[in-house]
Amino acid sequence: MPFGQVVIGPPGSGKTTYCRAMHEFLTGLGRKVTIVNLDPANDTLPYECTINMQSLITLEDVMEKLRLGPNGGLIYCMEFLEKNLDWLQALLEKQKDHFFLFDCPGQVELYTHHNSVRNIVAQLQKWDFRLVSVHLVDSHYCSDPSKFVSVLLTSLATMVQMELPHVNVLSKIDLVEKFGKLDFNLDFYTDVLDLQYLFGHLEGDPFFAKYKKLNEAIVGVVEDYSLVTFVPLNVQDKDSMTEMMKAADRAIGYHWGEGEDRTLQAMMSSALGADYEYFKSAQVQEKYMKEEGEEEQQQEEKMDIFPGNL
Repeated sequence: MPFGQVVIGPPGSGKTTYCRAMHEFLTGLGRKVTIVNLDPANDTLPYECTINMQSLITLEDVMEKLRLGPNGGLIYCMEFLEKNLDWLQALLEKQKDHFFLFDCPGQVELYTHHNSVRNIVAQLQKWDFRLVSVHLVDSHYCSDPSKFVSVLLTSLATMVQMELPHVNVLSKIDLVEKFGKLDFNLDFYTDVLDLQYLFGHLEGDPFFAKYKKLNEAIVGVVEDYSLVTFVPLNVQDKDSMTEMMKAADRAIGYHWGEGEDRTLQAMMSSALGADYEYFKSAQVQEKYMKEEGEEEQQQEEKMDIFPGNL
């Protein structure tokens, strides 16, 4: 029974980088991993790709020959793959006892309401694949309440549409405050706590104040389903990658091999000591978010050290 992750998300959310990092991480643990590129527009791959959709069809050819734009071209490519799944099946069957990472396109419509990707995944399940959907979104959206509400709605729509075990991921967590400080602690965003607190920040913007009822309705839908939570991820951090791997493995019931478990324990003991604790949102916040007043203190320390340069 093959296992795998279907890596999806908006453009620029870090899907390809995630696939490369997870491939290296799992390979280091002794797991046999195959990356399947299902993005017909991704012609610069930073990893060794065993199965590449571009050998079947490319977005560039579709746009040139059918005079379609990038969005229409991507939809056509995925529909073409859906009609030619025998090509994919023949290549997958050659990778015996491998764990699969499916690197998917970055067009949101493919996961929120278009059916081709869902149909492809459904066929993979008929071939006895056990799959989890790994949905990446940029963590810096947390710094803007309106964008975070959009992320929640997109994540929920994707979960309902894909019909797979699902892990939502806040990628690039080390850059979470790149575009501004967060209004709440990180666990408010990862655990999707009482979203009513967001309204005060939304009403502070005159543009969003007049859409109060719409925002309340959207938040109400997200809270009624009570499905959306996030795993924070920094692909350069071993304990973060470990927590991500475990979340995905739990979702599909993947059982580690004995040697793999030993390798993981040895690696984490070496990196963090024998008293290793799992990567939690409080630890992430401590690593990547500055406490209130910390920036001012650092600035004052710089002035004391280099008074002539400031």
